[in-house]
Amino acid sequence: MPGFGRWNNATWILLLGIFHSCFSSYSEDQCSWRGSGLSQQQGSVEQISLHCSEGTLDWLYPKGALRLTLTPRLAPVAAAGPGGGVITACVKPSEQFHGAQLYLERDGLLELLVGDRMEASPPPRVRCFSRTPGERLALFLQATPHQDISRRTASFRYELRGGWMARMALDSNAISREDACRPCNDTEILMAVCTSDFVVRGNIQSVEEDETLRAAVIKVSATRVFRQKYTLFTGSGRLASRGEVRTLLQCGVRPGPGSFLFTGRVHFGEAWLGCAPRYKDFQRTYSVAKAAQQIPCELPVD
Repeated sequence: MPGFGRWNNATWILLLGIFHSCFSSYSEDQCSWRGSGLSQQQGSVEQISLHCSEGTLDWLYPKGALRLTLTPRLAPVAAAGPGGGVITACVKPSEQFHGAQLYLERDGLLELLVGDRMEASPPPRVRCFSRTPGERLALFLQATPHQDISRRTASFRYELRGGWMARMALDSNAISREDACRPCNDTEILMAVCTSDFVVRGNIQSVEEDETLRAAVIKVSATRVFRQKYTLFTGSGRLASRGEVRTLLQCGVRPGPGSFLFTGRVHFGEAWLGCAPRYKDFQRTYSVAKAAQQIPCELPVD
């Protein structure tokens, strides 16, 4: 099956239509769904509707088709955020993703996102895409025929975010190195301090490679945790908190001296780097903006 093509097969499934209304009675809850193809009639299409910004789908013994619409109830600020109303969706297939193929449909063209994984092939990686206001996107999941479907499960986690800029995406295919790795300007830094899931001052202890995600894993020794939405940096007593932050491998991050202000988002339970200026540069930027009464939020700077 080629990566691109016209929708001309009724057995393909509309898996994900962002902000497209549909009625369904098959979802387990508002965020996740788990079901089996064994209960489906040949050629039938299951109807599913979920309404969260993140969740999971587990399709055991893929057979026939599913039809899932996703209508997340994003907060108005998130939906309109700095991305100008852009909604970014990411899917993270499980390492045991088998029995189906996942496609993105945009303007009538299909792009293969996740293929039916063979036993010896590497684990599938996160794939992301964006929806602009008024644009209609869909994902198609096609069950692939197998004589033995007893060990096949097509599972993935999904996330949708408003205002998640391309430079912070996990999927590096659609991002140029310049966009992904350029330093943040002063305005972006000040906004990152206010809107990030974590804001931490710290030093780079080491940098390792995550080949599965094609990411650099930055080991951070945090001297001050200004804010963290999730428990990412932990420590006890007077010991510095420690944690990990990921960024694209192509950015070439290396360990070195100096204190940085790490900001970013949490995706699929992992911290991903947004803006990370040297702390002294951030102090200067923050002081100038505060004197001009142009800071979007307060931060207790040292």
